[in-house]
Amino acid sequence: MNELHSKTNPALWSGRTSDRQEYLHEKVRLAGPGLNTKVRTDAHSFVLLGYACDEGVRRNGGRVGAAEGPDAIRRELGKMANHLPSRVELIDMGNVVCPEGDLEKTQEVLSRLVAKTVGQGGIPLLLGGGHDISYAHYSGLRSALPRSQSLGIINFDAHFDLRTNQNGNHSGSPFYQIAMDCQKDDLDFHYLCLGIRREANPPELFQRAEELGVDYMELQEFSMLRWDEVSKRLGNFLSTTDKVYVTVDMDGFSSAFSPGVSAASPVGFSPEIALACLHQIVISGKLLGMDVAETNPKYDRDQQTAKLAAGIIHRVMHETSLL
Repeated sequence: MNELHSKTNPALWSGRTSDRQEYLHEKVRLAGPGLNTKVRTDAHSFVLLGYACDEGVRRNGGRVGAAEGPDAIRRELGKMANHLPSRVELIDMGNVVCPEGDLEKTQEVLSRLVAKTVGQGGIPLLLGGGHDISYAHYSGLRSALPRSQSLGIINFDAHFDLRTNQNGNHSGSPFYQIAMDCQKDDLDFHYLCLGIRREANPPELFQRAEELGVDYMELQEFSMLRWDEVSKRLGNFLSTTDKVYVTVDMDGFSSAFSPGVSAASPVGFSPEIALACLHQIVISGKLLGMDVAETNPKYDRDQQTAKLAAGIIHRVMHETSLL
């Protein structure tokens, strides 16, 4: 497995220095590769793991470059202020990579690392990478849970990502793959997608979403102007599942906020609505794991997308640490 799992370059974690760990680059502990990293069980342990892979984007006909996303996010996260309690751990377990284009093997490695992290009591916060990260991330979370516990998916995204994987896994197929696995294992498929753009999803995908019982809000509904409705829909979904897996596709945001993605669009949601929803999810106490996907530094502007992705991780870590 180690040929597909590399330790993070320490130089990525840098910024202002202090004598009291006032910045995250001073707080983080670098670990990996492999499955031997131990986390504390008496306090929150946040485990960062990069998915340095854009093979799924290439297979889906998108703009490659997301393989560089995890390290770009680390550069921005390390500069941010550290308000985590001293007892809380921040561990960077490095990157899972895809050097030979074997996406399926890379997903398998990531899934095992996620399962190991959750099994030890850690909270995986994954950095993507293409949105094919979701199949591996969900699979690892699901395998770490007892069958009696349900696991819901909340996806902040312009796209359903319910395309079939008949010709191999790719960045547009993760939630279809999850749905098929749920059917095979006789498990409920709980999937809420927030921010769907009608012009970005053909009729076939709306039909598939209907057939699979997907809950979703289209972009015109997903706004702070309609917060009461958004919060109610989100609360209803949270009430139906024991744990949740959250994934934030950076191409769901307007390119005014997030230009560095595979499928950029000026039409998209704002950070404000996403952060409000993430707060509601965190305080529910049901968050099992989260990732940010599709950060593509090749097309970024002033590291804006990487900064937004890092800010999302920062907010979720700090709010979760207060529980």
